[in-house]
Amino acid sequence: MSEIFKGNFTQQEPLPEASLAAAQEVLGHGRLHRYNLTPGEAGEVALLEQEFAAFTGASYCLATASGGSAIGVALRAVGVQPGDAVLTNAFTLAPVPGAIAALGARSIFVEVTEDLVIDQDDLAAKLGQAQVLLLSHMRGHICDMDRLMALCDAAGVTVVEDCAHTMGATWKGVPSGRHGAVACYSTQTYKHLNSGEGGLLITNDEDIAARAVLLSGSYMLYERHLAAPGPEVFERHRMEVPNISGRMDNLRAAILRPQLADLPRQIARWNERYSVVEEGLRGTPGLQIVARGEGEAFVGSSIQVLLPGWRPEAVQEVLARCAKRGVELKWFGGATPVGFTSRYAHWEYAAPEALPRTDAVLAGLIDMRLPLTFSLEDCALIARIIRAEVGAVYQAKTASAG
Repeated sequence: MSEIFKGNFTQQEPLPEASLAAAQEVLGHGRLHRYNLTPGEAGEVALLEQEFAAFTGASYCLATASGGSAIGVALRAVGVQPGDAVLTNAFTLAPVPGAIAALGARSIFVEVTEDLVIDQDDLAAKLGQAQVLLLSHMRGHICDMDRLMALCDAAGVTVVEDCAHTMGATWKGVPSGRHGAVACYSTQTYKHLNSGEGGLLITNDEDIAARAVLLSGSYMLYERHLAAPGPEVFERHRMEVPNISGRMDNLRAAILRPQLADLPRQIARWNERYSVVEEGLRGTPGLQIVARGEGEAFVGSSIQVLLPGWRPEAVQEVLARCAKRGVELKWFGGATPVGFTSRYAHWEYAAPEALPRTDAVLAGLIDMRLPLTFSLEDCALIARIIRAEVGAVYQAKTASAG
């Protein structure tokens, strides 16, 4: 009898007791707005910003209402204007080009490789078309950041990093988000910290930091920030920067602070699960494991594999067969977007040009979440199911081709 997986791919772990206690304290006093403080009180948001700056080693941090709002603030803070072109990798999620479109700017998509990172040869060819690169470390895959920064620095291109999937990851020991001028993170439920919605922005540039705080809606209360530059920096910008109101509140910050303290342990748990699934799939006929860079220390909260050269019907058969056995796989090669899964060709508002190398990669790209509610035994079972179903379809496909 075929094995069946009975777990839930979207069920997260309960929040830790420390988060529940912190949330109850905020609810009890009712001071949810970040600037609604008593004399001498720092506030949960300001403390979270201070702690996340220390976690990443950044000088400044801003907490926002969502990861998407953090990206929007970052783009504005580095000077992107309506009509400007912004480079971004074609393999990402919709909020990335969405943030560009929200500014009235235009996306120029860059090809991606089979390693699911930005194609730096294509990037080099397009660097003259824009002054900003919004680099998405999509699904936690980090490119050669040394080469990328050398290319961008030589061309005078400012790098904004989307680190929604790389919080806690590193490249050659440097925390993800510390290479570019500014970096953005998400604390949406399916990310590495969970506050339902939320975002964080870090930078070492005092002017970017000041503009970001003003953009987020500081109401000239910027001196209540603990991870921001001094008032003299704000004096340079405060009359010129609009308030677009994208702040985080004290309740979400209170929920996040205990999770941040526990993040290194959680990363180790994610990577255990990733390793079990990866090893279980290694060597499956017709399936290609996505290579990881030698300098990359990633967070395995999801896993991606390729079915290179497979026809769409065969990929869909694998998805259907796995679904019947309880394994929920996502596919980036579908003709229409499904749920969170869309690709650059679907974003008609961005007027994308065809990217044949990216199309070839995404046509066989399979994606799967690895929530911490899964045990290691669950992960081994999931790998066995995927291996069996890919193998069965591949064998039939090979037989029919012969």
